[in-house]
Amino acid sequence: MGMFKWLYPGMRVKRWVLLCCFGTILCSMGFVLTITEIQKTSGSLVVLLGAVLVAVSIRKIIKSVVTVLLPQRENELVNIMYQKRHLDRGPRIVAIGGGSGLAVLLHGLKEFTSNITAVVTVADDGGSSGRLRSQFNMPPPGDIRNCLVALADAEPMMSDLFQFRFQESGELEGHNFGNLFILAMLKVTGDFEKAIKESSKILAIRGRVIPSTLKKVSLLARHQDGTETEGESNISQVRSPIKRLFLKPANCGATEDAIQAIENAEAIVIGPGSLYTSLLPNLLIEELSAALARSIVPKIYVCNVMTQPHETDNLSAFDHVNALIEHTRPEILSHVIVNTGEVPDTILKRYVKQEAYPVTNDMARIRALGYTVIATDIVQAVDTVRHNSRKVCKLIMDVVGQHRKNTTSEEKKKKKFANVKSR
Repeated sequence: MGMFKWLYPGMRVKRWVLLCCFGTILCSMGFVLTITEIQKTSGSLVVLLGAVLVAVSIRKIIKSVVTVLLPQRENELVNIMYQKRHLDRGPRIVAIGGGSGLAVLLHGLKEFTSNITAVVTVADDGGSSGRLRSQFNMPPPGDIRNCLVALADAEPMMSDLFQFRFQESGELEGHNFGNLFILAMLKVTGDFEKAIKESSKILAIRGRVIPSTLKKVSLLARHQDGTETEGESNISQVRSPIKRLFLKPANCGATEDAIQAIENAEAIVIGPGSLYTSLLPNLLIEELSAALARSIVPKIYVCNVMTQPHETDNLSAFDHVNALIEHTRPEILSHVIVNTGEVPDTILKRYVKQEAYPVTNDMARIRALGYTVIATDIVQAVDTVRHNSRKVCKLIMDVVGQHRKNTTSEEKKKKKFANVKSR
């Protein structure tokens, strides 16, 4: 019965189907004329005319369907199809982190591959996310929302809607629409992971966004002066340097999707992002860091360009790397990307007032730990200092490409050795 609906009035398909049939008949007649040598020239012309009619009709049928499914993007059909086919063949990348740094990276990665899995921290307890977490006993949605928007392939208006923040005084003041949407989806589905998956469909994201754990966790920092601070939003307010970071509860398990993504990845990227409040909350989950250590694919840490006030004061690139491995294990990394570019003085002066400075590039000390260091200009400074996501992602793709090449060579050698041995 469904097939006959194509013949209903107003479908704008029947005429083109009939034209396609007529073109097919002309092609058949033309072939007959050519093969029987009755009129070769006339037969060729009839075949050509039939082929043109078939091509035009098929194009019109496709346009009629696309106009309904993608009314605003029918002129982009070829680009959409190319991107979909090309990106589906891209490498499987896992990106671990949170905050704005991870969102910047994901925005660049989606231009190279759609096989992206973002593993996102759920330790945030400030702002709109913190209020929803406390009031509704749910994981904080803020960092997850940022990653969804970064990977979105939906209309720009939809992304703007998810990032909209209410400014008017009242109960909604400070809340983000995307956070409220994820909360509503949680209430409808009854499951936080399902809520994220359904939100992902609405935004038509390239890849997946999954929380690192479903437990309600909080951060505990022990400072060098012996004091302790609990809560992600409070840690960066204390001037005393962080000596050690802990998760509460300590035995929270990683999500199965996160572990599976790491095990199937062709490359794993950690950062960029806040060292103690975006990256380590994920890596302190024992199951997750153990899976990272077992993986033999490139594990790339993207070091921050600037220090963060009261969190990474005076920390060099080596200090960032050392903090990661001291809290976890050395095997979680294989490559480190560090910036060698300079921040313009006009912008740097503004950061200095906030007690933020460029991260010192002491790559020799990192190499001494046994890691491969990729040092280049990756800074992008317009109004704020950010990583140039396209440059960083190009570096990541180069590492993945080299690893694929080496893996293929090793497999060929093993196969050749096995063949020789069998003789």
